[in-house]
Amino acid sequence: MLGTIAKGKIIDQNDEAYYVQIEGLTYELKRKEITQEQQPKLGDEIKGFLYDDKQHNREMTQFLPFAQQDQYGWGKVTDVKFDLGVFVDIGLPDKDVVLSVDDLPFAKERWPRKDDQLLVHLETDDKERIWAKLADENIFEQLAAHFPNDMKNKDVFGTVYSSREIGAFVITTDYYLAFVHASQMSRPLRLGEQFKGRVIGISQYGRLNLSSLPRAFEEIDDDAQMILMSLRRKNTKTLPFYDKSDAQEIKNYFGISKAAFKRALGHLLKARYISEDKTAGTISLINDPEDEQDA
Repeated sequence: MLGTIAKGKIIDQNDEAYYVQIEGLTYELKRKEITQEQQPKLGDEIKGFLYDDKQHNREMTQFLPFAQQDQYGWGKVTDVKFDLGVFVDIGLPDKDVVLSVDDLPFAKERWPRKDDQLLVHLETDDKERIWAKLADENIFEQLAAHFPNDMKNKDVFGTVYSSREIGAFVITTDYYLAFVHASQMSRPLRLGEQFKGRVIGISQYGRLNLSSLPRAFEEIDDDAQMILMSLRRKNTKTLPFYDKSDAQEIKNYFGISKAAFKRALGHLLKARYISEDKTAGTISLINDPEDEQDA
């Protein structure tokens, strides 16, 4: 009975609540939890969602939760108990439901944290306990939209709906299905985590392949960015500096030390954004990261 929408008869009332009887059990329906236009009266039949609150009192509400037994809804994680599971807000005024430890990843580092988002529905066990249950792959396939062909290198926002050793399965804000391989993460993405990723391809299963790693140009420090900017301003994309250039000339032109210049130069060479001609004593822009960003 708990965790379902049911109809019962009002057998008592006071200034704060009505008391509704269903199959011999009485549920409290607070007046502030009524949404129907006509105010009910003693003896009327009334319908609402049944649950037990934090104090285990039997309650009815007409503010229906986001998730129900036959309805999936996004809920926000409110608390984590490693011996029990995670608590999820499904829209009830005084109760969060638990997603059991049995339904969570084995590795605790991939568990949801507070404010992560989970798509769940409700199940009630034989002890009348209401549990949250994760949407499975079939549900996400039903929700999925077709993505356009020009997604390569685009940024997308998504939510992890399955976190495994091999990687994370994701649904984007546009409801495209996607996958992030473990090699494309700086750390394991959590179940329920919301993040920004970059499209790096399309898998054989018709999903977007994403990377959560920053683009190389996002990792370039200020000194390297300054060198790139100086190269862009030259018609030839070349500057008369290299790793053996005079320290004072470097200081006069770039305003940084020779050590800082060489460090920035090393980053740019490693990323293959520039080339260095030691004979001519020059550096040249050969692969502008801004072009990658716009691609």
